Amino acid sequence: MAGETDRLINFCREAAPLHDPKEYDVVVAAGEQITSGLLAITLQAMGVKARSWLGWQLPIQTSDAHASARIEDIDTKGLIAAMTAGEVAVIPGFQGVTEDNRITTLGRGGSDTSAVAVAAAVKADRCDIYTDVDGVYTTDPRIVPRARKLAKVTYEEMLELASVGAKVLQTRSVGLAMKENVRVQVLSSFDAPTDNPITGTLIVGDDDIGEDEMERQLITGIAHDKNEAKVTLTSVPDRPGAVANIFGPLADANINVDMIIQNIAHDSGSTDVTFTVPGAELARAIDTLEKGKDVIGFSNLMHDTKVAKISVVGVGMRSHAGVAATMFKALAQRGINVQAISTSEIKVSVLIDEDETELAVRVLHTAYGLDAEDAA
Repeated sequence: MAGETDRLINFCREAAPLHDPKEYDVVVAAGEQITSGLLAITLQAMGVKARSWLGWQLPIQTSDAHASARIEDIDTKGLIAAMTAGEVAVIPGFQGVTEDNRITTLGRGGSDTSAVAVAAAVKADRCDIYTDVDGVYTTDPRIVPRARKLAKVTYEEMLELASVGAKVLQTRSVGLAMKENVRVQVLSSFDAPTDNPITGTLIVGDDDIGEDEMERQLITGIAHDKNEAKVTLTSVPDRPGAVANIFGPLADANINVDMIIQNIAHDSGSTDVTFTVPGAELARAIDTLEKGKDVIGFSNLMHDTKVAKISVVGVGMRSHAGVAATMFKALAQRGINVQAISTSEIKVSVLIDEDETELAVRVLHTAYGLDAEDAA
């Protein structure tokens, strides 16, 4: 059933580019419903007592933000009764129902979010998510063959990695797992089962990692994201409120701004402001800024899509100095120019030329001692 949801989305676009989001949800939710029914039938054919439970049958109560709904409550009485009776419950992810019984979908990452939400609702010991990779690695193994699979990652680290380009899990599912304290294991759908219940990467709280282990491990992983766009506004008046005039309208348009740089003011009383937005939002960002040009007062708007964000993440940063210095030195030694910087308590990100992405990832992976040892 791979690609079924995309096929249904395309049906909606072909029928009407500006389709009704309520009807969009009805169509798109069908993919997961069909899959859950087929899985239940397959399990039954294997002699397993199984039954599908659609989002409206539990129900999984959501907000009415169609195509991007949020889970608000899950009624587990019937589900727990069925499981207690020995029945395997097959629940389609990515969907729920509003108070007035309209089908909703949860948007990007919705299936993982559904899994974590159900696990929290039934107070499961752990939520196992099977995907196309066998765990979380220190970086993309396709770029660095010596990347190591991590046994454990904290919720915070996984949130940061997911937000800066790691494709293993979506941020919503990790955020919910952290909020509800649900341990999540990432496993491969293609690996043969073993007697060991823990073969993937566990995503857990700090208490499950241990303070000594966190302090030994300076950097957990390195992520990259080529879906970035850099925007520069030149000759912006250097006065109070000027920056608010730029980022206020972008926020109102629901455009996420990441890195921000404001140059030292020119003698003319103006400054240049540079920032990044998701590549998919560049056109809307430009349109929003051009409409507000008279209020903002900038002279020129320039943009560049040939950039990439490289991020190093690790809770060990809290107790170690020099993480950023190591990053900048390693990149400089290979002639990689840093165009912008952003930081958090456990993350340092830089913006570089897109064509230097793979080199930067390999250089930093080695600089932080993350390369796996050669097999004997």
